Amino acid sequence: MLINTPLAALGANPLAIGVIVVIVGALLLVDLLVFARGRQPTRKEAIVWSIGWLIVGLLATIPIILLSSPADGVNYVTVYLIERTLSLDNLVVFLLIFGYFAVPAAQRGILLFWGIILALAMRGVAIVVGVELIERFHIVTYILGALLLVLAWRMYKGAADHVDPDHSPLVRLIRRFYPIGDYHGSRFSTIVGDRRVLTPLALALVSVVAADIAFALDSIPAAFAITEDPLVIWAANGFALLGLRALFSLVEDLIKRFRYLNQTVAVVLGVVALKLLIQDVYKASAPVSLALVIGLFAAGITLSVLADRRDGVNPRPS
Repeated sequence: MLINTPLAALGANPLAIGVIVVIVGALLLVDLLVFARGRQPTRKEAIVWSIGWLIVGLLATIPIILLSSPADGVNYVTVYLIERTLSLDNLVVFLLIFGYFAVPAAQRGILLFWGIILALAMRGVAIVVGVELIERFHIVTYILGALLLVLAWRMYKGAADHVDPDHSPLVRLIRRFYPIGDYHGSRFSTIVGDRRVLTPLALALVSVVAADIAFALDSIPAAFAITEDPLVIWAANGFALLGLRALFSLVEDLIKRFRYLNQTVAVVLGVVALKLLIQDVYKASAPVSLALVIGLFAAGITLSVLADRRDGVNPRPS
């Protein structure tokens, strides 16, 4: 069910949006207050929580089907799987940022939490703006398709994994106006003498915000290639961002285990971009889109496993 008058539909269904916001917010609090609070999680703990959040995200399909339609449920799962996989690259960038600023392990959890909150807010804005632009200017769909192809090529070449926080305009702007001190627990600033001094944690947060903006601009076109329903897109993004703290603990191992992960995601995004670009000529059904995405991911994972076996690589950490 596509929404033909997006802003009106959003206003006409505030209850559904409010319920999603409350549920996602409550689950984020559970993640922050329960999962490995104040300590480093064990690998087993991170795996169990990651699988649990994946199940929660997939179970959200049921109320979407009941409240809307089976087609919207299938679209939700498709967008959820794409966004969940893209979140791995998001986490790789976060990992590089944390390493660059030498963020202590005890502070990474709260930084991840705020990064996820800001990502949800930015994607919400991008969804509303994107739906309105598509409704008013049909050519925007072709622009989104082209941007998606560029992202697919960047991911295939591995460009999405490299980040230099010093090249961020936001970080450079802050450095010009505020002195930078040392870490003081979870504080973003402190008073030294009579001056307000920022801690490196503040610069790390600014870099995370910059990464969130970039990923919002990258990921939302992929969602619009599947559906134009803002409620489905926002729900899929919200649930896809849940549990990233647990997934963060496993991201390096996952990248090692699935050597073709970036290439697989790039191919998926390329196919989705083509789907968006040719939708005026041929519009694939929701089940076909979901089957294609699952099939491509399965092929990429299988090729990664076979390549490791061929090369005699043991992906498990020593």
